[in-house]
Amino acid sequence: MPLVLVHEMGGCLRSWDWVVPHLVGRRVLRLDQRGAGLSEKVGVMGIGDLVGDLGAVMDAAGFGGPVALAGCAVGAGVALAFAARCPARVASVVAMAPATGLRAEARAGALAVADAVERDGMRGRVLERLDDSFPVQYRGDPARFAAFRAMHLGHDPRSYAAIYRMLAGMDLSGDLGRIGCPCLLVAGETDAVRPAAGVEAVAAGIPGARFETVASGHFMPMLTPELVARVIVGFGA
Repeated sequence: MPLVLVHEMGGCLRSWDWVVPHLVGRRVLRLDQRGAGLSEKVGVMGIGDLVGDLGAVMDAAGFGGPVALAGCAVGAGVALAFAARCPARVASVVAMAPATGLRAEARAGALAVADAVERDGMRGRVLERLDDSFPVQYRGDPARFAAFRAMHLGHDPRSYAAIYRMLAGMDLSGDLGRIGCPCLLVAGETDAVRPAAGVEAVAAGIPGARFETVASGHFMPMLTPELVARVIVGFGA
């Protein structure tokens, strides 16, 4: 079964660099989402744009039949939305710390962050969140930590702000109930950004979805890549 990997907000296809070597024998596709990595930088985007982009990249790569999807954070939200809107193309989803929208009381804060990042650049936001996004206990591999920090510092501020504004207006609750493929929702035990209770609530909205917690944090593919690979393979994705 072909496997498609969808990266987090602030990351790019290189977010999976340490996971892919543990997926030996798999046909794997990963992409730079709109505004990230080497993809075109944009000032406005919606979840429909990201879902459409994912389908277009799959088409270009020759991934016409059903695939397994795995995503982290915003990438997990994109994977779930794609599974709901393009059901014939998805065999299963592993969604790690999925972003499916913001609580009403959090939206004003998200819009303020978007404005600040667009005005001041990425440094303040990345450094402010570093202890939550890449906690000290996961920094045993200095090269992996340095790559994460550099990747997020180098993200395009305008595109990052566009994702925050998308999240502020996004609500995937209507999509979740239409997902018919097997889904595994994964929460990190030390995830201070999207705690387990929130991930479990998303799982409860998907018919038949499994939920589990693992010994990781928010950006699991870079924090604990070997564990992520085992989860994906163990789910049969």
